[in-house]
Amino acid sequence: MSGHMAAQARAGSRPARTAADPLGSVFAALLGLGLLALPLVTARPNRIALGTPLMAWSALPLGQALALGAVLGSVAPLLALRISPGLRLAAGSAALGLLCLAAGWAADHLTPPGDRYGRISLDAGWWLAFAAAGLAAGDGLARLRPSPALRIGALALVAALVGLVLRSGFWDNLSVLREYVGRSDTFGREVRTHAGLALSSVAAAALVGIPAAILARPVPTLRAALLSVLNVVQTIPSMALFGMLIAPLAWIGRTVPGVADLGIAGIGAAPAFVALFAYALLPVTAATVAGLDAVPGPVRDAARGVGMTDRQRLAQVELPLALPAILTGLRIVLVQNIGLAVIAGLVGGGGLGVYVFQGISQNAGDLVLLGALPTVVMASGAAVLLDAVIDLSRGRAADRIP
Repeated sequence: MSGHMAAQARAGSRPARTAADPLGSVFAALLGLGLLALPLVTARPNRIALGTPLMAWSALPLGQALALGAVLGSVAPLLALRISPGLRLAAGSAALGLLCLAAGWAADHLTPPGDRYGRISLDAGWWLAFAAAGLAAGDGLARLRPSPALRIGALALVAALVGLVLRSGFWDNLSVLREYVGRSDTFGREVRTHAGLALSSVAAAALVGIPAAILARPVPTLRAALLSVLNVVQTIPSMALFGMLIAPLAWIGRTVPGVADLGIAGIGAAPAFVALFAYALLPVTAATVAGLDAVPGPVRDAARGVGMTDRQRLAQVELPLALPAILTGLRIVLVQNIGLAVIAGLVGGGGLGVYVFQGISQNAGDLVLLGALPTVVMASGAAVLLDAVIDLSRGRAADRIP
């Protein structure tokens, strides 16, 4: 008996082993795969020539390659363990920062002085490692459950750091930035066009969809008919809808006086706006109906009990409590429309899709990235901002429920 107790005491005195984390192990495996099995960059003598894929140890000077290997070799095993969220965030952020440095180091190392024609493109290994590190950092941040203010602050900090690096010229030898240099006079205009199409279509959908949901919700047949019609619109493929709008809008522009002066024609921003507006209607309307349905019955009864009219209940009780659901619908729609606005480039509507489709037609992957990367950044930033606003609205809605 005493021997058994002694064995238990010895077992209890051993330090507990840190268990492996399944999700973190995936991040670590992807990080290792990206850096050890796939090329970091591709070097080409000019824009159209075939490139030479280079692994990390070939693309970087010896000192930087050793630094990259040492840091990421420490981060990957750390991510595979069941560590605290703060440590996972720090490890993922360190990997992201080092990968961004490696991109600039490789571009400078492989570009001869004064060479304006060479192209250094980030290859699959860099992108896979960057995605794994970003997911790890995002997972750590999500587990920390930061307040909305902290999330917005983190977004602003990341944007400021990226802006400083871009202004410093550290990444200027990367191919995607060389593509930007040749189009810097139009890039700002296309970004504004892209953002304007996405924001204006969502705003118009909110102005139409929210009142329509409020009016149709109390009448079951009208509510079902409205949602059914909007569901049909959602089933039309985006490319087909953009194309279907060209003919009727061209006819309207030709036959209705003054309409063409407003920019409504068969091609251009008009079909892009109408298509994005149509796609946004269902999520906004459905979210409004769901939010109003979720208002607790006792709250409505209490509002009636104090003598509120139907209009007062709607404005002072039901809509404020339904606001988180409505904002969630708007978040989904805004992120969706930022992505769909790329297709506006096919119908002459402008936006970042212009670079995407130019790059596809010219077989220039970095030109595609010049349009795709800002689109992803805008969509991610909009998601973070609206998530913070939704959390704030949920807190206020909870305060209204007795």
